[in-house]
Amino acid sequence: MDFSERIYTLEDLKKWKHAGKSLAVIGHPIEHSLSPVMHNAALADIALYNTAIKDWHYYKFDIVPADLKEAIELMYTHGFRGINLTIPHKTLVMDLVTQIDPLAKRIGAANTLTWAPGSFMAFNTDAPGIEKAIEQAFLVSFRGNNVILLGAGGAARAAAVQAIQSGCESLWIGNRDQQRLQKLLDDLKQFTQRDNIHGFPINQLPEALPKEGIVINATSVGMSPGDPAPIGLNTFSNNIYVYDMIYSPPLTPLLRQAQVLEVPYANGLTMLVQQGALALELWTGAIAPVRTMMAAIERCLL
Repeated sequence: MDFSERIYTLEDLKKWKHAGKSLAVIGHPIEHSLSPVMHNAALADIALYNTAIKDWHYYKFDIVPADLKEAIELMYTHGFRGINLTIPHKTLVMDLVTQIDPLAKRIGAANTLTWAPGSFMAFNTDAPGIEKAIEQAFLVSFRGNNVILLGAGGAARAAAVQAIQSGCESLWIGNRDQQRLQKLLDDLKQFTQRDNIHGFPINQLPEALPKEGIVINATSVGMSPGDPAPIGLNTFSNNIYVYDMIYSPPLTPLLRQAQVLEVPYANGLTMLVQQGALALELWTGAIAPVRTMMAAIERCLL
């Protein structure tokens, strides 16, 4: 059975009878997700030396927000060992679990649930995952760098908190929805005394915006055919690093600009793998085979 390709639903979950230990990703939509490909390859690799993992499988579920509570309850009842959450569930899930890791609580979003006595426990592996991804792609870190972050959703929240915790020089967050942006800014300022956090309308770049640093796209703009770039890069110097959390398509309009400008750029594959590796280690207690996970995804995208 191809566990990586099939999309499961709430109705499938209600009559769940799959043997072995189950893991899953929940999203809406979910057909684009490569998480099952990556995780099932990793589980097969780990099972070569850890027989306790040989009957573990990872599935993907298309669950609408209104059904998220029921889906999580059913997964707990059926003994799922862990869950990944993607758009639009990362912030919604925070009201549905009682055990929350301090980092996830600070971010206000979770992308990973692990089975624990009484309920699932929520974690956020996006935050350390994005910094690991940037270090892997560019050999630089947030510390001492300006970070220009596009978006104010769950993934942007994770990147923002990680940038602050790692000691970025300044953090500039651009978003279309100003109310949502202000909520994020207010939340961030609750746990830092520094005055280096700024917001701006994404369609109106401020004159004070740094001309060098790390530009991160945490919006979905660039995922659909015909999308424009979320911002223009021609106002920046050549001393920028451009990271797009989108990995499909692999070359978004934002990254095409970076390519033309001949500045370093990378898509979200490294983040997908790094956050996934951290989640897998939480679930299994084994060291995640990062190279196997990356190779599995790259084969899919050929």
